[in-house]
Amino acid sequence: VDNLKFDLRIYVLVTSCDPLRIYVYKDGLVRFAVTPYQDPSNSNVDDVLMHLTNYAITKHSSDFIRDDEKGHKRKISHLNKWFEENGYNKEKIWADIEDVI
Repeated sequence: VDNLKFDLRIYVLVTSCDPLRIYVYKDGLVRFAVTPYQDPSNSNVDDVLMHLTNYAITKHSSDFIRDDEKGHKRKISHLNKWFEENGYNKEKIWADIEDVI
């Protein structure tokens, strides 16, 4: 997305183990790295703003953008919109994520 490395913060609630009962909140967070991604190399391996998405680190960058739609910390609903606008099957992606959970 936007040539930036990102991670998803998905909130999950387990209310029972037997029988297994899991609820997934549909609007967590997407956290983006600040610097556009490049494959790791000797010249960029230490660039934490490219390789890490941790808000505690990225928020100190002068390039960090605070914006709900184009910023470095967005709601998953904005990612879902991006999936739809760029031809990705949002339902399949979420089905795959739920299989992992």
